[in-house]
Amino acid sequence: MKIIAIGRNYAEHVKELNNPVPTTPVIFMKPDTALLKDNKPFYHPEFSQDIHHEIEIVLKVSKEGKHINEKFASNYFEEIALGVDFTARDIQSKHKEKGLPWELAKAFDNSAPISTFLPKDKFADLYNVNFNLDINGETRQKGNTKDLLFSFERIIAFVSQYITLKKGDLIFTGTPEGVGKVAVGDRLEGFLEGEKLLDFYVK
Repeated sequence: MKIIAIGRNYAEHVKELNNPVPTTPVIFMKPDTALLKDNKPFYHPEFSQDIHHEIEIVLKVSKEGKHINEKFASNYFEEIALGVDFTARDIQSKHKEKGLPWELAKAFDNSAPISTFLPKDKFADLYNVNFNLDINGETRQKGNTKDLLFSFERIIAFVSQYITLKKGDLIFTGTPEGVGKVAVGDRLEGFLEGEKLLDFYVK
């Protein structure tokens, strides 16, 4: 199982970090050791003073595929979930300045909390799905999949030109605006169409 993540996939988030709007999907990866399941607490790492939350819709790949045509890509996932792409923004900024990869900022242990999965056919329109992240009872991030720069099918087709997708792989599809720092003691709650799927603490 591998975790593929998409950066800069909501225009307002691109703007808040002063990044250029991409013309093709921006890809990075996390190892399976990044997964944090069952609403277990996230332990703030000592190597960063600026861990940011990034709430995202996550796809679970349902069958193996490569060189997938975009018009068939919807056949390659059956379930979606909520995930948080924790990012060590201080480390990422230093690496971006030097043109270095982002892995130390993105791929550290437990940097990918994930909820239970829901069948995609539960949603009438996958491109009108609301999701949000509350911290200590206050909504910090709010997104809707209608604002994706690259659709789920475009992402699957694009990634599969380079990397074979296998059953069980996870794709984090990008975060909306409102990212910010978390602190020890924070309670993070994630909602998908009003249903709470994430509820954990930073320790």
